[in-house]
Amino acid sequence: MIDSILAMVPEFVPGLGNSLLVTLASLVLGLPLGILLALGSLFAAKPMKFTCIGLVELGRGIPGLIMLYLVYFGLPQLGIVMDALPASVIALGLMTGAYTAEIFVAGFRAVPQGQWEACGTLALSYWNSLRLVILPQAIKIVVPPLIGWTIMLFQATSLAYAISVPELMSRAYNYASVTFEYALAFTLAGFMYLAVTLLGLWL
Repeated sequence: MIDSILAMVPEFVPGLGNSLLVTLASLVLGLPLGILLALGSLFAAKPMKFTCIGLVELGRGIPGLIMLYLVYFGLPQLGIVMDALPASVIALGLMTGAYTAEIFVAGFRAVPQGQWEACGTLALSYWNSLRLVILPQAIKIVVPPLIGWTIMLFQATSLAYAISVPELMSRAYNYASVTFEYALAFTLAGFMYLAVTLLGLWL
């Protein structure tokens, strides 16, 4: 069994790297989108506000696997063709934007009203108040739940196996389909997911 594990690890590590890459790229896309959707949901005029709220609920309501299929298989029907890796980043990034928007909304609402009043006393403009005072405080508040979402996003990268992204789950399945060591391969993959998850929880 030890020999089998030692043989699997070099096969699985590139898949783990791809899982981490998809997670990071999805965050780079999704976090700014989440901030914009949160700002729109809270502070925009009514038509834009309702649009942002609708997009958030749509993004949270569609399962991640369907989002992956819509981007990878649906967009080519509109003439937009992309490889599996960027398609997974876009799909999971959109999902990240929707879920983190709710986190940022909670963060903005947690900033005391007195901070807005202090900005008015200092004659700061509305956007300067947001940019210089409210947003930095909101970001500090939402860091713990954002780390929690990052862990869930990392685990959700296993869905990208469905569109042939060579991430950790895909590597484990491909290896097991050749060696027939399914239990051992998926157990090792699970422990690799667990190791990264525990590191995130520790952070």
